[in-house]
Amino acid sequence: MPSVSGYAYRSGDANMRSVWVCSRNDVLGNLAVLLAALGVFGTGTGWPDLIVATVMAALAIQGAVLVVRHAREELSLPRGQIATST
Repeated sequence: MPSVSGYAYRSGDANMRSVWVCSRNDVLGNLAVLLAALGVFGTGTGWPDLIVATVMAALAIQGAVLVVRHAREELSLPRGQIATST
């Protein structure tokens, strides 16, 4: 599982942070899709799909904000120094 193997690198540079965030979001998204399928089957409506789509969009936006913030922080550092914020 990529998220488990990448856990140690979640605080690395912007590239490693991006890999961690994307892998985490993929795992959470896949689990959410399975839950939505159960919800659609159980309720007979499309609402579970809409809820999961909203949650996945929020995860994507949150991940993008984290990575961009970290990358901007790295760009403001002297060359060769790595940002260590979480």
